[in-house]
Amino acid sequence: MKLELRDYQKACLDIIDKLDPGSYLIQMATGLGKTATFTNIRRKGRVLVLAHREELVTQPIKYYDCPVGIEMAGSSSNGEEVVIASVQSLIKRLGKFSPDTFDIIITDEAHHAAAKSYKTIYEYFRPRLHLGFTATPNRGDNVRLDDVYQDIIFERDIRWAVKEKYLCDIKCLKVNIGYDLSNVATRMGDYAINELEKTMNTDSMNKAIKEVYTKHSKGQTLIFSTSVEHAQDIAKEIPGAVAVTADTKNRAEILEKFKSREIPVLVNCMLFTEGTDIPLIETVIIARPTQNSSLYTQMVRSWS
Repeated sequence: MKLELRDYQKACLDIIDKLDPGSYLIQMATGLGKTATFTNIRRKGRVLVLAHREELVTQPIKYYDCPVGIEMAGSSSNGEEVVIASVQSLIKRLGKFSPDTFDIIITDEAHHAAAKSYKTIYEYFRPRLHLGFTATPNRGDNVRLDDVYQDIIFERDIRWAVKEKYLCDIKCLKVNIGYDLSNVATRMGDYAINELEKTMNTDSMNKAIKEVYTKHSKGQTLIFSTSVEHAQDIAKEIPGAVAVTADTKNRAEILEKFKSREIPVLVNCMLFTEGTDIPLIETVIIARPTQNSSLYTQMVRSWS
């Protein structure tokens, strides 16, 4: 799938092409085309792309101009020039590859790179370049990324993207549905999820969320919930809504029905905060309060 890249994407690729060996971070706001950018990096050898979720593993395939191998669940690569791997699967299959197999490692949603599973992979391979792409380099738990990446080489945030008219501005509406978070504990920079779920997932709150949807939503709508059960309970309140969680087996089928407008509302639990390519979404309802500015940004811009 050949795309005409935007000027800032070309500028990023020019910087990458001239880099000395090392590990570098690239920040691009959601909607600016991280995937289109990193799939157009000039290859000088084999490339490994790391992702942590099924949708992020399969999404880049259509952008590459060469055969792509997949390392995830029942899928295995077979010497392809580009390999896209689920971190959870690859960590169990490192012995399949020699440490110098890949010239470049690309980490999608690189704010996860501080996790032990990612670091195990980084410590095994010896690439010329390790490039991390993320919209939100600042983690809510304050865990630093500078022990993984030596420098940020390119930055284009939401403010810049809106100013330059690459992204539309956001119309926000705050609706008071009566919840009280004063007694919900904070852990690692955000509300404790179990306590938050008890506060938010009540009949009265879910009926209020339905009323917000009925009164204020336009077009295809994405709702963020606090838990799997909360997503399911909200979906029961809204006609035609479908809950989608990490446990949902037919996510790809549901997404296609949503994109074709057969399903008007998706209610998800932390599934579509990153790398979501559903540009037809017109309304996002955040029924998952957060103190984490990065998470909030991901939810608000999940539709881009």
